[in-house]
Amino acid sequence: MILFVLGLILSGVIGWILYYMIRRDYLRLDVEKQRLVQEKQIILDFMHNMVEAIGTGVAREELYQQILHTAVLSTGALSACIFEKTEENKLRGVSVEGLFPPQRQLPTNVQKKSSTRTKFIEQVLRSEEFELGEGLIGMVAVSGVGEFIPDARTDSRVILHDDPSLAICSLILAPILYENENIGVLVIANRADEKSFSETDYSLALSLAEQSGLAIHNADLMHLQLEKNKLDMDISLASSIQSMLLPKTFPQQTKFDLDARYLPAQIVGGDFYDIFPLSNSRIGVAIADASGKGIPASLLMAICQSKLRFYARNFDSPSRVLMEVNRDITEEIREDMFVTLIYAIVDSSIDEIVIARAGHELPIHGHYDTKDGLYKTTMIGSEGMALGMVEPELFESVIADKKISFVKGDTLLLYTDGITEFANLDDIEFSTSRLVNLLNPLGNLSAIELNQGILDNVYRFAGSAGQNDDITLVTVKHL
Repeated sequence: MILFVLGLILSGVIGWILYYMIRRDYLRLDVEKQRLVQEKQIILDFMHNMVEAIGTGVAREELYQQILHTAVLSTGALSACIFEKTEENKLRGVSVEGLFPPQRQLPTNVQKKSSTRTKFIEQVLRSEEFELGEGLIGMVAVSGVGEFIPDARTDSRVILHDDPSLAICSLILAPILYENENIGVLVIANRADEKSFSETDYSLALSLAEQSGLAIHNADLMHLQLEKNKLDMDISLASSIQSMLLPKTFPQQTKFDLDARYLPAQIVGGDFYDIFPLSNSRIGVAIADASGKGIPASLLMAICQSKLRFYARNFDSPSRVLMEVNRDITEEIREDMFVTLIYAIVDSSIDEIVIARAGHELPIHGHYDTKDGLYKTTMIGSEGMALGMVEPELFESVIADKKISFVKGDTLLLYTDGITEFANLDDIEFSTSRLVNLLNPLGNLSAIELNQGILDNVYRFAGSAGQNDDITLVTVKHL
């Protein structure tokens, strides 16, 4: 009987012990579950905030501050810092929250350095640079593996400061990566309750750093897209302006058949042409090519065109016009840029062309030979240097007007080197000689047909080779 009673008591005690053990484990699991749920919620909230921040196009500095703020709040830390990998493959402190302990020894006269000590320490952090592999920060950046130091006071790798407010008790370092590419390192120092960071804090910091890498990458893509959109708008605007500057209609001269073609290699180009009336019997014809391509070249062309038109209405000599244009743009043009330009005055009252050439491709004159009646082409040779290339005195000592007869059936062809230097897949250029020879059989065609025939032949010659320079053609035929 006694044994039976003792058995009942013992089984009851064991039952209570088992109950409490099960309940304790259940509570522990419940706490762990709550921590996981809390950690998950922190990450979700963080991702949501990052998406909103990226969507509004925040600066990278502000994005870093949001990352640090989340890291400090979620781990109960006193301070945190992000060290970003620079283009020179070094790690520099770029964003700080709280009084983060510098990772190098401070000068002994900190108080004398700045009226605001905290501000000075932050300046020190921002000026600190670590080589990849140097110290804890450099090591984490190279390995891509986080570092958890529960008791920093016993770890010889941690920099210890004499100032109690800069003491490091516990430390977490988490790499900020995107597709195994290091962006930086998130460092979190000291819990506010003076306890050591827990494994949960470390796990949370790693998760935050992982999501931060994705957020930073997406923010960079967003900024690149915004910059591209802005650049596209600028280019589109420049293209529209350039299109407006090029003449859509030509002077109504019954003795002349006129046509021009402009095909930029990019959305905007560095070529331009102009045809404008000077009097009832005279027209001005110009073609130019700026060194380089894109927006800088197009802006230079716009400047040249406006100055050309201005001086063309003040001087009857093409060379004098180019002298004045050169004097103006020499003061404005970049040292690494220049412009080649031809300006001609075609006069139907005396059947004559007066032409000046500033380093441009030699114009071509098509005419019927008075001896044999055959259509022939010749290059119009004249001296001249590119605009903006040399001092005005030297430019003016070389350039000169050239007069040629321009009678019924004659053709004047102006072009840029985008035609003659257009290369095929064998890297053979179309060349000036091919262009000259091509003009003979096309001489009887209208200006439109002649220009189209030239382009057709050039593209047939080039085959599938792409256009890599601006193409401009201007044709004037004497009817």
